[in-house]
Amino acid sequence: MSAHGSAPRATLDLKVRVWGMGANDQPFFQNAMAQNVSATGACIYGIEPELKVGDVIGVQYESKKARCKVIWVVDAGALKKTQIGVQLVADQECPWAGVLPHDMKPEERTQQNQDNRRKFLRHKISFPLELRDERVNTPLRVNATDVSGNGCYVETVMPLNIGTALRVDFWIEEERVSPTAVVRTRDPGVGMGIEFTGMPEETKKRFQAHLDKVDPVAFGHKEGQ
Repeated sequence: MSAHGSAPRATLDLKVRVWGMGANDQPFFQNAMAQNVSATGACIYGIEPELKVGDVIGVQYESKKARCKVIWVVDAGALKKTQIGVQLVADQECPWAGVLPHDMKPEERTQQNQDNRRKFLRHKISFPLELRDERVNTPLRVNATDVSGNGCYVETVMPLNIGTALRVDFWIEEERVSPTAVVRTRDPGVGMGIEFTGMPEETKKRFQAHLDKVDPVAFGHKEGQ
């Protein structure tokens, strides 16, 4: 059974960490094995909680993480437990790209095309910020990932509901910025996507320039070029 139709696959056994929210509404975090991996997904076995098609889970191979959508689920028996097919969520980098055969590695132009479709390049760095639900006014200090001038993704076991209004506080060098924001996506047990809705365009550009400076590798070229 293929998780990705005609996508070329490599028969590898990779030790991965997976996490998310099971069907019992309880978060899980466990080791598993990824097989039949490709540049866009994998077959993962040894899953203990019950999952369903459409769930979004986190997958980590070595130091690299990605969010994946479950596209099929089968009972693999007592030894392999639940087996799932997963596909990388759009804009997520393949965690195991480095171990794929050369002819299966993601094409470089894929990231460039994604960047061209975005107004701002996302940086996959740990960026500290403070969230404040405007209804509760209790600050929550977190580290965002996939951050850009438009918004960020925050990993959390209990993400807020879509549409929740937030105030975000972070620093651009010596300047404290406090825009309003809205939760746009929600992945139970994994995290939430946040859009900066109350940040002026000029501030977005300055924040993006700050991120490009902090993470020049993802920016794609050296400063000044």
